[in-house]
Amino acid sequence: MKIMVINGPNLNMLGVREPEVYGAKTYMDLEQYLESYAEERSCEAVVLQSNSEGEMIDFIHHALGNYDAIIINPGAYTHYSYAIFDALLAVGLPTVEVHISNIHKREEFRHKSVTAPACIGQICGLGFRGYTLALDYLLEEVKADA
Repeated sequence: MKIMVINGPNLNMLGVREPEVYGAKTYMDLEQYLESYAEERSCEAVVLQSNSEGEMIDFIHHALGNYDAIIINPGAYTHYSYAIFDALLAVGLPTVEVHISNIHKREEFRHKSVTAPACIGQICGLGFRGYTLALDYLLEEVKADA
């Protein structure tokens, strides 16, 4: 199974940006963690990041026919990008939305996700572990359905 992991705006600043919210680990730590975790489970995780909505949409479009599933952390686009929502619907790949922090314990504007309805589910507040839970779900549930 081949899974595209898409990270949105400011996630490249992990370890610098609000460490009390996101922790001290860096974006490179996240990439290595996910790639290693996937390899241990005999699958491939390609981890991508962009601060640009259009580039994230291009990633999603590229996933069609090249990947089996998507894990996405849209960052702030979670709360207002109907374009990312539409792209996820257009490709129709099994997708899990992940957030490192618990978006429901933060500012009111972060409580609503406009992208989650295009996904199988959403995992938030579990740090990097949220990504591995999403990967495990996709490997166990989605691969079983294939």
